[in-house]
Amino acid sequence: MVSNVHERVIETPRDGRRVGQLIDKLSAADDVMWPAMRWPAMRFDRPLAVGARGGHGPVRYTVERYEPGRLVRFRFDAPQGFDGWHGFDVEAVAPGRVRVRHTLSMRARGAARLSWPLAFRPLHDACVEDALDRAEAQCKGSPPRPKPLSLRVRLLRRAAWLLMR
Repeated sequence: MVSNVHERVIETPRDGRRVGQLIDKLSAADDVMWPAMRWPAMRFDRPLAVGARGGHGPVRYTVERYEPGRLVRFRFDAPQGFDGWHGFDVEAVAPGRVRVRHTLSMRARGAARLSWPLAFRPLHDACVEDALDRAEAQCKGSPPRPKPLSLRVRLLRRAAWLLMR
C-alpha cells in the first residue's frame, strides 16, 4: 500500500477561505495553484465537479468527491496499476493558519510496483511541492518562487519528454 502525504501550514486571513478558493480553481483558466509552468497542466472535460474526468500528463483521474472550499478527491484511471486516489484538502489549525494537504493513497499493481517508486514518486513529490509553494505564495501575496528541481527529477522529466515526442 502506498501512502504519500504532503502538507503545508499557511498563514492566511479569513479562516483559510483563500486556500479553499485555490483548490476550487484547479484546472480553471484562472488556476494559480497548479504549477503548470513546470508540469503538465491539470485539465478536465468540464469544470471541477464530481464526475469530471481528466488529469495531467499520463496520469488520468475522475473527480469522485468535491466539497467546494474544503476538498477535492480524484480516483485514478491511469496509469494502469494505480488503484486508489489522491486529492487536496484544507483545514483550519489556528486563527489565521490553515493546513493544506495533498494525500495519495493507492495500491500499486503490476508494472506500477516499479514505475511508482522509480519514476512517478519523485516527479509527483516535486510537482505537489510546487503546488504547495504556489498556494503559499498566493496567500502571502508574493510571486511564486519554485525551488530548484533535483538532478533525478530533471533527468526523469527529460526522459518523459523524449518518450512523449
